[in-house]
Amino acid sequence: MTVQEEGLGDLEVWIDQDLCTGDGICAQYAPEVFELDIDGLAYVKSPDDELLQEQGATTPVPLPLLNDVRESAKDCPGDCIHVRRVSDKVEVYGPDAE
Repeated sequence: MTVQEEGLGDLEVWIDQDLCTGDGICAQYAPEVFELDIDGLAYVKSPDDELLQEQGATTPVPLPLLNDVRESAKDCPGDCIHVRRVSDKVEVYGPDAE
């Protein structure tokens, strides 16, 4: 099922570093989207591969990586990965998903 079939539209992801345990599962699933920094915490990366270290920074979820990003949110031991729709900011995967 595609994002459009699920009615999700464009998605973005962000990480709450206050909850990040630094396990790196997200970077293993989707290294194009997530990276561990020198502080041992995970951050999202821009489409240009730049590490976004600002609190609450978001990056688009590329459609080919949706399953990897979704699994990252599901398996994250810190429950710190949030995937939400761009249009209305409703979380669709992660600890606050309905």
